[in-house]
Amino acid sequence: CNAFRRLKHKTQVFIAPSGDHYVTRLTHTLEVSQIARTIARALNLNEDLTEAIALGHDLGHTPFGHIGEDELDRLYPQGFHHSRQSLRVVERLEGDGQGLNLTWEVRQGILSHSKPRGDFLDSALPDGLTLEGQICRLSDAVAYLNHDLADAFRAGILANDDLPAAAVNALGGRHSERINTMVGDIVESSWAVSGQAGASLEPPPAITMSPEKSRAVNILREFMFEKVYIPEGATEEGQAARRIIRLLYRHYSEHRDEIPVEFAPVRQRGEQAVVDYVAGMTDLYAIGIAERLEPGIATAFASR
Repeated sequence: CNAFRRLKHKTQVFIAPSGDHYVTRLTHTLEVSQIARTIARALNLNEDLTEAIALGHDLGHTPFGHIGEDELDRLYPQGFHHSRQSLRVVERLEGDGQGLNLTWEVRQGILSHSKPRGDFLDSALPDGLTLEGQICRLSDAVAYLNHDLADAFRAGILANDDLPAAAVNALGGRHSERINTMVGDIVESSWAVSGQAGASLEPPPAITMSPEKSRAVNILREFMFEKVYIPEGATEEGQAARRIIRLLYRHYSEHRDEIPVEFAPVRQRGEQAVVDYVAGMTDLYAIGIAERLEPGIATAFASR
């Protein structure tokens, strides 16, 4: 779908980077899909359902990653969250406004994939979330923690020696080692869902991790919030991204006739249409439109 194609030019963490090897929202999605299918196959679960959730989980992300999401949430009175927008994309925006023919389980998994800061294994799962949906929740964290860490190394923000010792000791010191440890632990700890001999069904099985490994993942995740995710929003590029989102939101709120018809029929161009259009933009498209409206607003990206 069109929203999926646009992910190749949407920020994962580092905004509009110049290097060819930084992770984008598209490469993140593909990594989540690969990890999720591996876990689903090992546990004898529905690989196709798992992949469909993984491929659709981030379709609603804004330009400039979570910085853009946070700014759009401040601007839109009804609030904005990328998981809800991802569901809106597949239900209302794609397919010429008819949505995609997805099952309830796929849509539920897309809506429920996000995890707030804190314990990523919080037991308060949405009612009835499928095992495949649970796999995608964990696979999302496995993917972004590792590739965002690699990007932080690539950008010179972190060095391997900076990592918390507890996380390194439990998960490993190399990219592939960490992923292998996390995936292996998820499979082993969740074996009851496989239906294989020796798999207990008491209590009701769920996708989970061992206490030791989940504690290490939470330590690493909190470290990334403190050293990478939150500081990135305070950079010159992060502040420029916020100004661009504000400019675009204001402009299209005042000129709704400029919103393309695929984002809203002419008679339905309310504030939701502004949100849909701005959220659907890629980083480069948003920067280009903003520069046309207010020359110099994207100067922070000029050297990239």
